[in-house]
Amino acid sequence: MTYRNTFVVGDIQGCYGGLQQLLEKAKFSADKDKLIAVGDLVARGEDSLGTLRFLKSLGSSFETVLGNHDLHLLAVANKIRKPKKADNLQPLLDAPDLKALLDWLRQFPLAKKINANQTIVHAGLYPHWSTDTLVSLSDEISQQLQSKHYTDFLKNMYGNTPVKWSDKLEGVPRTRFIVNACTRMRFLNADTSLEFETKSHPSQASKSVVPWFKINNAHLNAQEQVLFGHWAALNSETQDNRFVALDTGYVWGQEMTMLDVNTGKLIRVHA
Repeated sequence: MTYRNTFVVGDIQGCYGGLQQLLEKAKFSADKDKLIAVGDLVARGEDSLGTLRFLKSLGSSFETVLGNHDLHLLAVANKIRKPKKADNLQPLLDAPDLKALLDWLRQFPLAKKINANQTIVHAGLYPHWSTDTLVSLSDEISQQLQSKHYTDFLKNMYGNTPVKWSDKLEGVPRTRFIVNACTRMRFLNADTSLEFETKSHPSQASKSVVPWFKINNAHLNAQEQVLFGHWAALNSETQDNRFVALDTGYVWGQEMTMLDVNTGKLIRVHA
């Protein structure tokens, strides 16, 4: 199907009302337009259950990549992790259609190309990877997440190590690095190891850490764009047109942002 418009929305985090306002402002039509999300569909907002039910109802007009909160939901629902109060997930966990929603959710990847030049991932592109490598590694995770034994993957994905990538990584360490780079990464150390403590705006961070998008990526050409979320404190400021930050902190009282892929314009609503 050829879509009239394609929109890419930043972190929704269960903010169903804000999402509806944004779609109304964009004059989104499920019959004519495509909606793609950068992940973190659920968590701290007022209605994660309503958000997932609505997005699932869009059928093929909706796609997403998975964020850390989406993976955490899968782990909590499978009793691998305990929910945090701030997650606000209980109505979803109690829902009669929970299994159907989770089975639908885990069919989505960690990264995907939406056209020849634009790639979507929740946290970012690790600077030693091309976008093709990113999508290939995402496929490795999807094979595990979509298998009958996907709870084994959920049990193994938590942890901060390893912090550096090697093509020689195998098994759980390989899986964990891919998940962390795709869903948790913000800053890197000078040796390009992942640094998980700092979540601030780069201007407030230690000089010893660097935003992932500030490290030269020799694999990325000038025409390519990486669309990502995850980092509300960044306030969309990358100073590089190749990196489009779409998490603008609606759940924290700021804005929800959506990119009109056809025009390159950003559409926003305030909380």
